Amino acid sequence: MRRFTKVFGRLPDPRAANARHDLLEVLVIALAATLCGAESCSDMADFGEAKQELLRLFLHLDHGVPSHDTFSRVFRLLEPDAFEKAFRRFMAAFAKANGLKLTGVVAVDGKALRGAYERGGKATPLHLVNVFAVEARMALAQQKAPGRNETAGALEVLELLSLKGCIVTADALHCSRAFASAVLQRGGDYALAIKANRGPLFKAVTQQFARSGKRSSAARIDPSSHDRHEARGATVMRNTNLAARHGFPGVVALGRVTSRRRPRAKPADAPLVRHYLLSKYISPKRLLHVTRSHWGIENQLHWVLDVHFAEDGNRARKDNAPENLATLRRLALNILRSHPDTASIRRKIKRAGWDDAFLLSMLRHMR
Repeated sequence: MRRFTKVFGRLPDPRAANARHDLLEVLVIALAATLCGAESCSDMADFGEAKQELLRLFLHLDHGVPSHDTFSRVFRLLEPDAFEKAFRRFMAAFAKANGLKLTGVVAVDGKALRGAYERGGKATPLHLVNVFAVEARMALAQQKAPGRNETAGALEVLELLSLKGCIVTADALHCSRAFASAVLQRGGDYALAIKANRGPLFKAVTQQFARSGKRSSAARIDPSSHDRHEARGATVMRNTNLAARHGFPGVVALGRVTSRRRPRAKPADAPLVRHYLLSKYISPKRLLHVTRSHWGIENQLHWVLDVHFAEDGNRARKDNAPENLATLRRLALNILRSHPDTASIRRKIKRAGWDDAFLLSMLRHMR
């Protein structure tokens, strides 16, 4: 808790000077409640009342447990950029203390909060861009997409990070000169999917593989899952001409991944071919790992947030509350995932709510 106090204790309190409840105590209770499965400010207040005796072991609570209105007011008024900055600072210190390496494959992808929309704006909910360290399975950052423009949000969030030692992956939406340049400026490398909507650049990539030339290839057969059998092959070719010819910064190699899927008891699907721009030459075997790892942001972050934290159904929508509560959920998920207990996220959440000693061990883990 000392590190949490040191980092989040610097947050400016957006409330009036005569606010009764200490901001840090409100955040600690909110985080502890989220670790136990709380989904709303009302849940946080109920948690505080039920666990008041436990909370008084490490909080003063001079004016008792905050009401749900207090939790709501804090998260509505708290500056999201400041809260997100504190989150990143805490994660950097937390990773260092726990020996977590936040390098390797770093995936960037957008996620809509389906319940976070203003009245009459169901078709335009809040849209966030997430950054996820796949190998550490840690959320690194999030950024609101301005005007629901995911590409602009991705550029903004990259400016906040150090990417030294990272290979940044993103889907074809982010295959742009600006995105590639931002990754390189932050010290990272990229593996960007490219599709036909990139016109001449995509045509040049496919023509390169159609011509003869030196290349490296690898293949692997993935274990059967989801009632299907899949074989994937990768080819990598060095190419430094595209960077100058098409003005795309940093390209030194091209990658192609071909997937062949055969559902159980059905004919095989047509081969699926994907192409990639690489700022660093990697082996075909490594390319297979990198491209498959990108989906960790969907399976290990977005899916978990929706299933175990009910993020998509969360109805917080006023002012800064949706963005701040999303940051709080990512903080809680990182702590749950890094806790040494080997149980699933679902079981950890339930046990934290049932077992005070286990909840305290979670909070002590934030040393």
